[in-house]
Amino acid sequence: MRQDIPVIVIGGYLGAGKTTLLNHLLRHADGRKIAILVNEFGDLPIDADLIEAKDDEMIAISGGCICCSFGSDMTAALIKLAQLDPAPDYVVIEASGVAMPAAVAASISFLDGFNLGGVVVLADSERIRAQAADEYLGDTMLRQISDADLIVQTKIDLISSDVVQDVRDWLGSANPKAQVVATAQGRLPPAVILGVEMVAGQPQASAHADAGYESRVFSEIPPCDPIKLAKALATGAVGIIRAKGFVADQAGQNWLIQIVGERFDVTLAKAKEHIAVVCIGRKGALETGAIGVMFAGDAG
Repeated sequence: MRQDIPVIVIGGYLGAGKTTLLNHLLRHADGRKIAILVNEFGDLPIDADLIEAKDDEMIAISGGCICCSFGSDMTAALIKLAQLDPAPDYVVIEASGVAMPAAVAASISFLDGFNLGGVVVLADSERIRAQAADEYLGDTMLRQISDADLIVQTKIDLISSDVVQDVRDWLGSANPKAQVVATAQGRLPPAVILGVEMVAGQPQASAHADAGYESRVFSEIPPCDPIKLAKALATGAVGIIRAKGFVADQAGQNWLIQIVGERFDVTLAKAKEHIAVVCIGRKGALETGAIGVMFAGDAG
């Protein structure tokens, strides 16, 4: 039975770097079938060398990815994607620069065959604080940031390291529940944006995780209360940016847990799965010892 397709909503004001991030994601898809939804193709200039074919509604991208234009009917586009064979492994919705990502994300819960993987909001390191203080832009900027499960602090190569930290601190105060990750030129491991992979029954992190991130697979997980465990992992300040995998409850049922920032989702698995969870965090910030204690049973 096919698992629900994870949907990631990417937001952020005009010029924050969404196109750069998405092109990097497509270049490092590594066999993942990613579908990107945009209002109009002109809003997302895909790198020309990635395009294999193009028509009025869809761009075929090397490696099995696609880019779809949904105009004003995002729901219809998602339903169409779910009917593809093979279906996408992930759907990424690029919200417009002035949209509220949470409003886009809310519509996912009403669609069968999909689940919300998280809301990712990009923040321009050079401009975000000035934009947030602007009389006309400020409310939009702060609402976008407050919608995020994960904030990507972009363009850190254009400012000093002290300013990078100042902006990170400001973003953390603007949305204390979100994880903040920093990047230049959109270079983030795909797993940080998409979540983690379940390949051949074994959880794996992205093969392209760079030196700034690390992952750890936990497989010695006794039966637990899945909701209590997921909540403890998400809110326990143990450095998890993303986590995904399967656990079993006391009755032997399998549950899929997904974590991004402090948001977590727990759903009954549609089939028996290998019990294991993979966690991703910034290198040196992922507290594997504390996480291991939670998996050992103290949280459940």
